[in-house]
Amino acid sequence: MENYDFASKIHEMSTKGESFVVATVVKTEGSSLAKPGFKVVVYDDSIIYGTLGGACPESVILDEARKVLDSGVPKSVKIHLEDAGKGIEAMISRQVQDEIFVETFCGGTIDVFLEPFKPFERLILIGQGGRDEVEEYLVLLGKKLDFRVTVIDHAPVLKEKPDELISNLDFDLKSFKFTKDDFVVILTKGERDIEALEAVAKYPPAYIGLMASRKRAAHDFEVLKGKGISQKFLDSINTPIGVEIGAITPFEIAISISSQITKVRRERSSKSPSNTKKLEAKANQ
Repeated sequence: MENYDFASKIHEMSTKGESFVVATVVKTEGSSLAKPGFKVVVYDDSIIYGTLGGACPESVILDEARKVLDSGVPKSVKIHLEDAGKGIEAMISRQVQDEIFVETFCGGTIDVFLEPFKPFERLILIGQGGRDEVEEYLVLLGKKLDFRVTVIDHAPVLKEKPDELISNLDFDLKSFKFTKDDFVVILTKGERDIEALEAVAKYPPAYIGLMASRKRAAHDFEVLKGKGISQKFLDSINTPIGVEIGAITPFEIAISISSQITKVRRERSSKSPSNTKKLEAKANQ
């Protein structure tokens, strides 16, 4: 039954598009209460399922899970459960990568494998309703770029099918949860811009672009400042949207926007901890 509970929890988290880490005991030595196969699901800096055999190993696994989720690279760690004296001595004399020494009376050693689970990056298009060729082409290009494309549009007219279509919010986005890994393009082109930007501001995403003239964007920003939206968020908005390529046609505009999104996406990837280490190692060769 426990295996079914674990599978159910993993399915639930994946369906919600949440990022999480599964930590599994693969080997034990000594008097540890843990047994191979014990596992936990770590989400948002807390354990939401399972056990590693008590508070001793679980107290240190959260930090390691956070690192794994940031890097996106699975790894194994060895947790030494030592008494206070041996624990301090080991921490000073044996600073070995991926080995952790915990001061405790639990005893034993546990090998734990940590595996990150991250959802597809989402490209979220907030439309104005009706036929919009830029929106249409962005759905197409977003899927080609391996995004999970979500369209929020109360009256969509689309030939290209997005991965997710939400048409029942009618610009009331308070119930929609954006994340820091989302790429958001606002195509509301008018009075609805402010409502959309105000909703997104609560969950600053990886990228936000606003289809607007400089004049209209300046007006929107003044209104948002009056509503208490931070200057930091306003500065993060890409408007005029897209890379300057002299785009005129809807398809060219969509290419311009997709190019800007790709640039931001690759810059984020290059700054991840795992890639930073790779670049540092290459530089030292």
